[in-house]
Amino acid sequence: MAVDVRWVTANGVEPRAVDDLKMLLDREDGLDREDGLVWVDIPACDEGATRVLSEVFGFHALAIRDCVERNYVPKVHAYRDHVFVALHGPERGKGGHVHYIELDQFVGPGYLVTVHGPLNPAADPEAALRETGAVLKRLEVGRLHPSSSFELSHAIVSTLARHMEAFVGTLAYEVGLLEKQVMADGLSEPEQSLEEMFRARHGLIAVRHMAALSREIYGRMATLTRAVPADDQAFVADIADQFDRVRGVADGEKEFLQAVIEFYQTRTETKLTIAAERLAVIAAVTLPITALSSIYGMNVIVNARTDFVHLAVVLAVMVVISAALLRWAKRQGWW
Repeated sequence: MAVDVRWVTANGVEPRAVDDLKMLLDREDGLDREDGLVWVDIPACDEGATRVLSEVFGFHALAIRDCVERNYVPKVHAYRDHVFVALHGPERGKGGHVHYIELDQFVGPGYLVTVHGPLNPAADPEAALRETGAVLKRLEVGRLHPSSSFELSHAIVSTLARHMEAFVGTLAYEVGLLEKQVMADGLSEPEQSLEEMFRARHGLIAVRHMAALSREIYGRMATLTRAVPADDQAFVADIADQFDRVRGVADGEKEFLQAVIEFYQTRTETKLTIAAERLAVIAAVTLPITALSSIYGMNVIVNARTDFVHLAVVLAVMVVISAALLRWAKRQGWW
């Protein structure tokens, strides 16, 4: 059974057994701000973990089902004495694919339960534990002293928001390199470069989508005054602001990348148009000559010998026609 129980106090964090959960939870409401918090982290919601959620905590069956199954959009549900939140974080995969790493939370008085949702088999399992692992290290070294479950949740979700921002920063770096290549006209492999641009745009759209939906979730949570204590409203508002900032940064990078793509496509289309015009001029110049030589050749092919004077006159006519057509094309601005 994959269930990690931790007792978080002002002195640090200590591991506890699953059997201690009932004793730790059977405390008067409000004592979490004075003596400690219960943090239960579930890396994989198997049958044993599901039993803990239902029998020990008494969570709603639908919320537990949301922990077992994948959620494709973030969500928040307020119950009588706790809040259930499902969020997603980005993780890059092969071929520019972006994995949605799910993190579910039950935030109640004196306790926080974090559940790592089902993963795509292609995703790195360690990616799911990144945020909770970082917060655990801060607790162990004494850099974090949460006084409530919402403050502990705030630390975890803030780490998730920072990862989103770093994800955008990585894409922004790649976009900057592509922009330099485009402006320098040095794309040695245009098809591959254009594909990289679209992959980067997909990544920005994905993280923007996650941040925007998460912002709406915490905006909704801010209105749940009956479920979120007044002292913890600031944590909820701060998370909403962080997701809003990530969304804005992703929007800005996406617009910049779209401008780079449009510039590259416009310049490429312009080059193709110019090339097509020049090919049309060449065709227009050579078509009368080809027609003249074909007709003339078919009618004089029976000659026994070459009449150089006659040939010179025909060639001169061809040159005159070509020169006249080129001059006309020049006046038209086609060449």
